[in-house]
Amino acid sequence: MKLKLFLSSFLCAGFALWGSAQENLTYQKPPEEILKLVDIQRPPSVRIDNNKENMLLFYRNSYKSIAELSEDELRLAGLRINPKTNISSRAVFINNVKYKKLGDPEPKQVSGLPDNARLSYFTTSPDDKKVAFTNTTTTGVEIWVLDMESGAAKKLTGASANANMGNPISWFRDGKSLLVRMLPEHRPELINTEQATPTGPTVTVSSGILAQNRTYQDLLKSKEDEFNFEALTTSELHRVDLDGNTSLWKEKAMYAGESFSPDGNYVMVTTLHRPFSYIVPLYRFPTHTVIYNLDGKLIKSVEETPLIEDMPKGFMATHEGKRNISWRADKPATVFWVEALDGGDPEKEVPFRDEVFTLDAPFNGKVKSLVKTINRFSDITWGNDRVAVLTDRWWNDRNTKTYVFNPSQTGKKAKVLFDRNYQDKYSDPGAFETEKNAYGRYVLKMEGNNAFLIGDGYSEKGQFPFLDEINLSNFKKNRLYESQFTDKLEKIRALIDAKKGEVLVSIESKNEYPNYYIRNLKKRIAPIAVTNFENPFQSIEDVHKEVITYKRDDGLELSGTLYLPAGYDMNKKEKLPMILWAYPREYKDKSSAAQTTSNPNSFTFPSYGSPVFWVTRGYVVLDGAAFPIIGEGDKEPNDTFREQLVANAKAAIDAVDELGYVDRKRVAVGGHSYGAFMTANLLTHSDLFAAGIARSGAYNRTLTPFGFQSEERNYWEAPEIYNGMSPFMHADKMKTPLLLIHGEADNNSGTYPMQSERYFNALKGFGAPARLVMLPKESHGYAALESILHVLWEQDQWLETYVKNKDK
Repeated sequence: MKLKLFLSSFLCAGFALWGSAQENLTYQKPPEEILKLVDIQRPPSVRIDNNKENMLLFYRNSYKSIAELSEDELRLAGLRINPKTNISSRAVFINNVKYKKLGDPEPKQVSGLPDNARLSYFTTSPDDKKVAFTNTTTTGVEIWVLDMESGAAKKLTGASANANMGNPISWFRDGKSLLVRMLPEHRPELINTEQATPTGPTVTVSSGILAQNRTYQDLLKSKEDEFNFEALTTSELHRVDLDGNTSLWKEKAMYAGESFSPDGNYVMVTTLHRPFSYIVPLYRFPTHTVIYNLDGKLIKSVEETPLIEDMPKGFMATHEGKRNISWRADKPATVFWVEALDGGDPEKEVPFRDEVFTLDAPFNGKVKSLVKTINRFSDITWGNDRVAVLTDRWWNDRNTKTYVFNPSQTGKKAKVLFDRNYQDKYSDPGAFETEKNAYGRYVLKMEGNNAFLIGDGYSEKGQFPFLDEINLSNFKKNRLYESQFTDKLEKIRALIDAKKGEVLVSIESKNEYPNYYIRNLKKRIAPIAVTNFENPFQSIEDVHKEVITYKRDDGLELSGTLYLPAGYDMNKKEKLPMILWAYPREYKDKSSAAQTTSNPNSFTFPSYGSPVFWVTRGYVVLDGAAFPIIGEGDKEPNDTFREQLVANAKAAIDAVDELGYVDRKRVAVGGHSYGAFMTANLLTHSDLFAAGIARSGAYNRTLTPFGFQSEERNYWEAPEIYNGMSPFMHADKMKTPLLLIHGEADNNSGTYPMQSERYFNALKGFGAPARLVMLPKESHGYAALESILHVLWEQDQWLETYVKNKDK
């Protein structure tokens, strides 16, 4: 496989120059210092059961191969499907599983796993005794089950499950059988859209109703796409017992979701229906939600939602009718849903935005109104008959409210527990701890009237995660524990036993990989280790890492994580080249924007997109530099986007320069996605940088005319904003070397590959030094090892040429 590489027609040292301005390169590898940080054995991810007794350890390869990414793929209505295996073509697979009791010293190997395992969709039974999962073969998806007591896995079905719409597995309440989406008999042959002879034009009609939808990727484009989409998403529902016996439970349909009532006596099923759309993805296609009994008999039609191509404008807009339809976790069989009280239109002035309703089994009684929300409904954590916790959210002012209400007292006004700016991390009260109830559903963990909050603990003095006990009757808090580490980062993962004072924590430092421990809050004993994962990045253990704070010219306090090469002489202070890596974020107030959430004690884990690799190549790295874009009151953040970008960048460079570490003439800037957009703007509108790296960005905002990132206004409402923020519109001003990288199969809304291609052509037209690297098969994030190594090579060559050796 060849990379398509485009090179502007100027002589650049370190890169070959072809008369056609194209290079034919095979995949390259970065220098050894970087390579040994990429090609590692990844420590396992961890899952702990509800009883905090058993742990599963999941192992996988760090990256896919380009051969895997090159397997068949259909892109339909927002899905990316492998039509041969009937699972997402972008699925990340587990290749090995181990298990252990929390008190055991070492994990044990799960027996019976398939050869060449590609495992996914691990789904725990209601009693936590078994785990069902899928295995993807070359021909399809199998269903397997793991017995946690014996540690043995076995296959239940052949390669006939349908995972094209996500997890195909649901457990029956008794834990003795599964409800599985299976391929229907006699599924029609798919149409090869590249070879099909058209029968007519594709026609899309506007009915005159406002339909200001954002740009989406992978949409349906033709009748042939519609046919393939329906064929691939159609399943039968089968009941599969733990001996592998299979029986048809429900005839074929486009099943989008199945969930059992907590008591297991009913199944709520959502199906997709025509008409499909060519302008919105499948989650806005028509759906029908119904309730069946265990014999598959229809009990209740809950809601028929039409095709949603038009909605009111704004991030807080929603559709009319029932939404968020689900089961109450604390009741045997009570369905609840939400309805908009403002017609889904955020522009309407109303006292309440949403209302929550419930209906008890057998679903033929009176619908009950439970609670109304001031903002748009977000979620509910159910507790019991006396207490539940609800949160709402309003994007325009960044407000969120947390309510406590009694679900048995209909019509009674909920009490507001927290009322805050959700971007204000210092005031975050934490998340409510949950536990499984008698139905196997997660509800509030309660001791009498007391619930528990686990918080990240960000503050002006640093990060100190905490565990609070809160009385939901009088709202009084009691801090049970607050981490005291100043040289490590301790995260509270779960409350094991409130009476014994046992909590599960993870502890890490910049060079200690996160490991799990049991901490006893009532006994003065050291935390008991549960895992013992080693640091796979030992070659950067001795780099200098700190969080620096500094001020923008307007007085706004900013921060970033600074890395210096191992052995750097802090007294001599040699001035080195620097890489600044960032991602802009919008705020409605300066106070939230100024907060620091970086922690110097967090483990240094250089993912493929990280700039930290270059600390091994003699660079200073300022990673995660704060780039707030603020618009207070009636002003929107983007009204002064460019000015604030440049001010943020100047403040960051000034801060490192004042420390004496950086050569200001050899500073690079880089970013991914919106960070790439930031990079192009900085190179265009400032002279602060020697070069830039922009990965998978968007550079012409007129191609996303109905909003982008956190911009609600459309192009016709704010053309000066769209044009002013678009580097493409100012390509004639850009003279700084820019490396553009983009996945040819980018699926992110707005960052079409065309964005980089057209921007590069504009830069080339004006003689700007630029290089465009298009990565075959890659999406918005890059997955294949070959692609990732090549990207690192490209970035290293660019930095060596235009930054480190700029004046040579």
